Amino acid sequence: MRSLRSPLPALALTAATALLLTACGSTEAPADAEETSASSGAGPVTVTDDRGEVELDAPAEKVVSLEWGLTENLLSLGVTPVGAADVEGYTTWDQVVPLEGDVTDVGTRGEPSLDAIAGLGADLVVTTTDLPENVIAQIEETVPVIALRGSDASDPIGHMRRTIEVLGEVTGRSDEAADVLAEYDAAVEEGKAALAEAGLEGSSFTMADGWVADGTVSVRMFTEGAFLGALGQEIGLVNAWEGEGDADYGLAVTDVEGLTQLSDAPFLYLASASEADPFGEALATNPIWTGLPFVAAGNVHRLPDGIWQFGGPAAAQAWIEATVEALTAA
Repeated sequence: MRSLRSPLPALALTAATALLLTACGSTEAPADAEETSASSGAGPVTVTDDRGEVELDAPAEKVVSLEWGLTENLLSLGVTPVGAADVEGYTTWDQVVPLEGDVTDVGTRGEPSLDAIAGLGADLVVTTTDLPENVIAQIEETVPVIALRGSDASDPIGHMRRTIEVLGEVTGRSDEAADVLAEYDAAVEEGKAALAEAGLEGSSFTMADGWVADGTVSVRMFTEGAFLGALGQEIGLVNAWEGEGDADYGLAVTDVEGLTQLSDAPFLYLASASEADPFGEALATNPIWTGLPFVAAGNVHRLPDGIWQFGGPAAAQAWIEATVEALTAA
């Protein structure tokens, strides 16, 4: 069991390993909150999440977030949650949009504290459908809940867009959501252009992360249905990993022997300073690893820490920028 399990979404337990979860959070209205509220209106709001229709008397101002990707999206919209799950984990694994201010700890992502949530007087709790239905039902006894899938391997980019739009609508920040998506679209076009200029349009890549447990390295591959795998396709790359992933997150678990099917195409990966680097350290002297074509060719690229693999448009932009830089500098 690895500490990297703490960054995995709840359902990724079945796709990879167990989750390690904890929580914290707090909400601050941004300086332009009054103007935003006036422009978006303060009447009743009705949205459809992945469980059904949710009605609020007015756009939510005090929001509790129980998943890192949702926390990132709220912050991108200018909404600091009053409570958030596993703040320490968020600041380690999702650094693209910093979580600052007096945010209350509401427990872990998998086991939030109902008392802590109830004590915040929140207007809304946002979570993923990875959280057990009975826990969501208990939270709903005191506060409305929006529950969205963590991802959707059949359309991860479309799901990312829908998530930020739903959060924008329910917080009265649809204009901000549109701006965030416009910035993402611009980043995609810039990434495409940079790769094309470098003669890399249509070139292959693979994306992975991994962990070390009892001296053994497990590898998690991001397929075409994974958020980061799909982002590669968005900017004109071809995912060289041919295996299938799970239905939600598009993840496929393998080991170093499973990587022997790969060519010398760039191998991109994410790690964290809080853990041993599975590829740069743990496998450094492994003869199977050092004999892999992409390793022998010097085509292994560790991307910057803190880009959340299951984030929103902000994480997507950071990944695109980092990937383009790694590939064009190679």
